[in-house]
Amino acid sequence: MRAPLCLAHHGTEVRLTTYLVTGGAGFIGSHLADALLAEGHHVRVLDDFSTGRTENLDPRCEVMRGDVCDPAAVRRAMVGASGCFHLAAVASVVRANEDWLGTHRVNLGGTITVYDAARALGGVPVVYASSAAVYGNVSGVAREDATPAPRTAYGADKLGSEQHAGVGLLVHGVASVGFRFFNVYGPRQDPSSPYSGVISIFARAIGAGEPITLHGDGSQTRDFVFVADVVQHLVAGMQHLADRPGAYLLNVCTGRETSIRELAEAIGVATRRKPVIKDGPARAGDIAQSVGSPRLATITLGLHERTSLADGLATLLASLSGQRSLERV
Repeated sequence: MRAPLCLAHHGTEVRLTTYLVTGGAGFIGSHLADALLAEGHHVRVLDDFSTGRTENLDPRCEVMRGDVCDPAAVRRAMVGASGCFHLAAVASVVRANEDWLGTHRVNLGGTITVYDAARALGGVPVVYASSAAVYGNVSGVAREDATPAPRTAYGADKLGSEQHAGVGLLVHGVASVGFRFFNVYGPRQDPSSPYSGVISIFARAIGAGEPITLHGDGSQTRDFVFVADVVQHLVAGMQHLADRPGAYLLNVCTGRETSIRELAEAIGVATRRKPVIKDGPARAGDIAQSVGSPRLATITLGLHERTSLADGLATLLASLSGQRSLERV
């Protein structure tokens, strides 16, 4: 790890570690920033606020507004950092289909920009967000040694990010952990966005008594992982690099699959409202089954506790209820 920032406090030197979080004003990034602050670190956020929100951020964060594709901005933000958590991305399969070149610029170009800054500053370790989308339509449980076969531009860019991370270690000495996120959900996921996670979208619609339309018949299965568990992995990944530098790829998942139709029904039970479910056209490139194995992450990082879907839904629904209460004030 690089040397932490040192401050003087009442005559005593206080060692303060600075971490950069790209996309830190977003859904996952802001939860990570909170966790790092709670551990006593200094958090620097680089975000262009195209989807991130200032209200997500603790005022103790140092905020730098900038584009993750801008080499000068990324390097300025990384100076003095002991590590970089790279979460900035256009995290939408749908948008990647609509704006292939634009999302490629961010999702792969921005990632390489981060790696290049890490190289230039002496090998700053990078923990970054990959995706289960790299697997494509895997039959059965997806493990890290499966042959990647992305079916979307988003997945292809995430696979490219993993490959460049390998080059970053071999050629430039930049250690990294790439986490293949499965379907992440939790508070601060914007339910009003068509690109948001399905749980937040369904929760808003069912809570408002609105019908929901499935892509196809809703038999597709997903592995839903709560945002607090994702943050736990990210922090543990950075700690792991301090002891064992390398280039790692790990799933972030629960190992449990839930169909989209079952999800809608579970949210209905949690909200005590019977959902009105309609079948719609299938989505191009949609994956029929997506469930991962958490075994390698458990062995590598020693993480065991994972939030159940019922508990995660209860937390998310409580947060959405609180948001609606504030809106009425």
